[in-house]
Amino acid sequence: MSAAKHVVGLLNLAPKSLSLRNFSTNTVNMGKSYVVGVGMTKFEKPGRRENFDYPDMAKEAVENALNDAGLKYTDVEQACVGYVYGDSTCGQRALYPLGMTGIPVYNVNNNCATGSSALFLANQLVAGGISDCVLALGFEKMQKGSLAATYSDRANPVQPHVEAMMSVRELETGPIAAQLFGNAGREHMDKYGTKPEHFAKIAWKNHKHSVNNPCSQFQDEYSLEQISGSPMVHQPLTKLQCCPTSDGGAAALVVSEEFVRQRGLESRAVEIVGMEMATDVPAALEGKSCIQAIGFDMTKLAADKLYKKAGVSAKDVQVVELHDCFSANELVTYEALGLCEVGKAGEFIDAGDNTYGGKYVVNPSGGLISKGHPLGATGLAQCYELSSQVRGEAAKRQVDGAKMALQHNLGLGGAVVVALYKMGFPEQQQQKAKL
Repeated sequence: MSAAKHVVGLLNLAPKSLSLRNFSTNTVNMGKSYVVGVGMTKFEKPGRRENFDYPDMAKEAVENALNDAGLKYTDVEQACVGYVYGDSTCGQRALYPLGMTGIPVYNVNNNCATGSSALFLANQLVAGGISDCVLALGFEKMQKGSLAATYSDRANPVQPHVEAMMSVRELETGPIAAQLFGNAGREHMDKYGTKPEHFAKIAWKNHKHSVNNPCSQFQDEYSLEQISGSPMVHQPLTKLQCCPTSDGGAAALVVSEEFVRQRGLESRAVEIVGMEMATDVPAALEGKSCIQAIGFDMTKLAADKLYKKAGVSAKDVQVVELHDCFSANELVTYEALGLCEVGKAGEFIDAGDNTYGGKYVVNPSGGLISKGHPLGATGLAQCYELSSQVRGEAAKRQVDGAKMALQHNLGLGGAVVVALYKMGFPEQQQQKAKL
């Protein structure tokens, strides 16, 4: 008897059932997975909303997702919970009011990519055949003001990236995150002739989009002059080109194809066409480039892998939610995701190809710049928006003909998650719409 057969015998499992269990980033034996319910809170300025601690955010977001799917919390088999600022079992504390069902709860922290990392793990559990219904939840209760290190008595995980920046740019007095991304913007200007107004146009667009999003922290439209004339944070980034700190939560229910069919959820099921996570490559620290230091290469690596596995290209996408923590990051990410050629982001912006009427609609939610950025919730709020878009349920934000949606969520240190979504059973969706 071979060793493999001996193990199978000990476990009392048939070889076929073993092959269906897979926890891997490879495509071997990976099944389909679907988002059947999404929910979020309104994102708020820290401290503005009373009685809005992270268990309150979680309860509101999860109940909204369950109601969206028509499911109960007892249907959830495992939960992946993302947050950056909090003690070690906040996930359990957040979920226990919904039910102490004894399920595994994984607490996830991956800087600003935390929400999508929780979603990535939930997708792995379902697509790998380990569970049929997994909850991905993200929340954040933040302090006011710019982000800062929490601990001073241990190594800072972003310190190597700061040192990489300092190898080519002088350290200035602004917030470190603004310097990292702002210097990437400066580099793009130096290399490709991009102008300060290109960054301002991105912020102008995202604030304009947010007017139609009731969940957005800000819902104000500004003129380009107001964007450019707001207080300078780190050249070329003004205050209105920087995302705020925020309180809020978001959630998604990820399920298997068998679960979808058993529960009759075909008309609501959004297929996760593909999802990839990547971390930094050596050039992030060794490339003498601020654009590389903030994650351009890992974004391109993940996006290229995603497109190849899914058999699509950026041209097949209509709507995008990407990580615009600063307008400079949105600009360089256009190029990393293949929405335009490297060096052509300025032309892409001037042509209006990043908004309604152009090639793509980028950040119809208002993005991080206007919707807000509660770190653990951001990636799942992107999933909420894109699921709404491909379902045709985004109200005044709806992108015409939104069939394929692209997500990008990035955290310095670093991690990035990119994903593609489409309706899993479009015929059933159309039939229900006719009723």
